[in-house]
Amino acid sequence: MITRPIILTAEKLFNTTPIERSEEEQAAIDEQTRSMAMYEFQACPYCVKTRRALKRLNLKIECRDALNNQEYKQELTTKGGKFQVPCLRINDKDQDIWMYESSDIIKYLDQRFGSAVS
Repeated sequence: MITRPIILTAEKLFNTTPIERSEEEQAAIDEQTRSMAMYEFQACPYCVKTRRALKRLNLKIECRDALNNQEYKQELTTKGGKFQVPCLRINDKDQDIWMYESSDIIKYLDQRFGSAVS
């Protein structure tokens, strides 16, 4: 597909500058994001949008390729309830929350982590 290389090239060309935090703030945020995972497809425009937000917010959330990894695809489908990306899985107090829609994911991440900037 022709759009795949275009999407991936554009993602690299239009680089996002991560926000800066103190080491302590970043360590606290890294600890919070250990319980999260982003299910995605590499060349999905909505997934690119969420990856740019992750980079901008300087979040170390594991990105899982749900297209090429059968284990992640199955997790997304059986535990998340549908095969749709992007999807942010948030483990909160031993309960998984599956958040779909790039705009909702970005809004959640901005509200939770965007204000921690020094």
